[in-house]
Amino acid sequence: MPELPEVETIAQILAGTHDAAVLSVIGCEIQDVSVLWGGTLANQEPSDFIARVKSQRVRSVSRRGKYLVFTLSKETLIIHLRMSGDLRLEKVTDESGAVVPLHKHDRLALVFTDGTRLAFNNTRKFGRVWLVSDTKEVLENLGPEPLADELDAKHFHEMLQQHKRQLKPLLMDQHFIAGMGNIYTDEALYRAKLHPIKRSNTLTKEESACLLDSIRLVLQEGIRHNGASIDWVYRGGGFQNHFNVYGRTGEPCPICGTQIERLVVGQRGTHICPGCQQM
Repeated sequence: MPELPEVETIAQILAGTHDAAVLSVIGCEIQDVSVLWGGTLANQEPSDFIARVKSQRVRSVSRRGKYLVFTLSKETLIIHLRMSGDLRLEKVTDESGAVVPLHKHDRLALVFTDGTRLAFNNTRKFGRVWLVSDTKEVLENLGPEPLADELDAKHFHEMLQQHKRQLKPLLMDQHFIAGMGNIYTDEALYRAKLHPIKRSNTLTKEESACLLDSIRLVLQEGIRHNGASIDWVYRGGGFQNHFNVYGRTGEPCPICGTQIERLVVGQRGTHICPGCQQM
């Protein structure tokens, strides 16, 4: 599943602010809509969605947690890619003028007046799309953004003290903090030298501050490398070449040389250095 750095990279590409951006949806007016699988829409019937979204113009593209947020001229389009979702911005026709066919697992397509098309490819059908007048309908219960200035070490420590949960499941809880997933949680806990099953309310102020710094460090590094490409869904990232523990079972720790171990924490595969991350 794309995590915060991957979703941030996609948002920047679609907004035309990323170095890799070729096309942009900013300022584009939606001319036509194809709903190829109705289950993609989380809160509308296809006919209602099409009627409402047509002729709206894209004002901005941003990210909230793992959600992509398209601010339109009247409403807001929100997309969650989940396990296998992908967005593809392309020209509708090729150089010969022939219409470029949609892909097998495309579930939704927005055609813009400038001749471009945004296709939502969703192989496993887990991804969802919302069209809302108020983003609170979807985003209200998300936790704070880990990179936001408003989240300081004192507040983060207070948040941790309010729970008695294991660190890894808590950090992956989108109601606690938004955007963290399996990869970046493992990497952040490693950098903070904290064991993933350590209880959150046992952390000292110093450990909490170190964990917040580590979370920000791995997320910012992930964004710099355009996220991580580790499966067939998300491509183009390079952060997988800089993992310290994730997916490195049996390999030596970059710091102490101890073999990386794989555990199961909260039903998720978890990678640690038993030398650096002691209970």
